[in-house]
Amino acid sequence: MCQDCGCSIRGTEHEHSHTDEQSHSHQHAHEHLHHNPQLNDAKTISVIQKILDKNDHEADHNRSHLEAKGVLGINLMSSPGSGKTTLLEYLADVAPFRFGVIEGDLETERDANRLRAKGIPAQQIQTGTACHLDAFMVHKGLHGMPLDTLDVCFVENVGNLVCPASYDVGTHLNIVLVSVPEGEDKIAKYPVMFRQADLILITKTDLLPHFKYDMAQERADARRIKPNVDILEVNINDIDSIKAVSDWIEFKRKMRG
Repeated sequence: MCQDCGCSIRGTEHEHSHTDEQSHSHQHAHEHLHHNPQLNDAKTISVIQKILDKNDHEADHNRSHLEAKGVLGINLMSSPGSGKTTLLEYLADVAPFRFGVIEGDLETERDANRLRAKGIPAQQIQTGTACHLDAFMVHKGLHGMPLDTLDVCFVENVGNLVCPASYDVGTHLNIVLVSVPEGEDKIAKYPVMFRQADLILITKTDLLPHFKYDMAQERADARRIKPNVDILEVNINDIDSIKAVSDWIEFKRKMRG
């Protein structure tokens, strides 16, 4: 588990107060327990297993709720500043589908307000100290979304390349962004995140002339981690690159019927 952040599972007080809001996926938990003898005891494993089961159950409930409304759920993940909110703002101008956003940040409603200013329904989830959203938080956000009027519901996760990858929040697809200014090593250094991706967006490509960035290596790293992953390059000054993202989402939406 995350040892030094707000989702750390340490002590019975945290276990009881955050059971419904802090939960890792089975794979992440088992891998971490295997490599962390401090957590490898029967009591801790039992507590974590209960948390995992509750989160997974709630994630399934979220998916069922979206499917009953005919809405495609998409989890957007990345480090801070890669362009998640900006992408959504620009999608509002070109997307043939109607969408809303569950917005995750530790504090403030700044990103949600940016989306609302574009006419996008947005529900802010303030996580406090937690570096990710989980299924229970997303469930709360879904109750504030006008799902009957939407085709797609985005979950804009907290900016972080570690914890969000390990949580099933109840969406159907994962899109992971990585920006040129972050450097060309992020996919190789954070493979768990990119292994979860259905689509990788390499953003801020208009800045390529100003950075030493090997696009071919970045793509090769992505395909080594997940051979069949889709990859698109995005530049907000090139509306066709935004339309390519929109087309990918629309294709996936129509495939689901």
